[in-house]
Amino acid sequence: MKVLIVDDSSTMRRIIGNVVGQLGIAKEDFDEAEDGVVAWKLLSENTYDIVLTDWNMPNMNGLQLVQKIRGEGSTHRSVPIIMITTEGGKSEVITALKAGVNNYIVKPFSADILKEKLDSVFKK
Repeated sequence: MKVLIVDDSSTMRRIIGNVVGQLGIAKEDFDEAEDGVVAWKLLSENTYDIVLTDWNMPNMNGLQLVQKIRGEGSTHRSVPIIMITTEGGKSEVITALKAGVNNYIVKPFSADILKEKLDSVFKK
């Protein structure tokens, strides 16, 4: 499984990468981006099985990235997206779901929660 981890915090990218690794995904099977602009560039060069993205980032935030991935003409429209963010309000969750995320995790989170969300995305 090829995973794209998008977060402006290198610490969060490392934590998410460690959790993804605990779930049996090899480090060479995931890429990291510090914002939506870099993520979009990686998406234009690679194929991913899932995108794990933060919301609050500079240059292009996670919601803008989701909208671009789900946008008309995008070749990535069917790629599952899980948003992992500190934005835990009901309106933010609804906004993200309407934009096209498949699931939503509020930081902080455990490996079990990420595994549960990944499982739910791939069982659909």
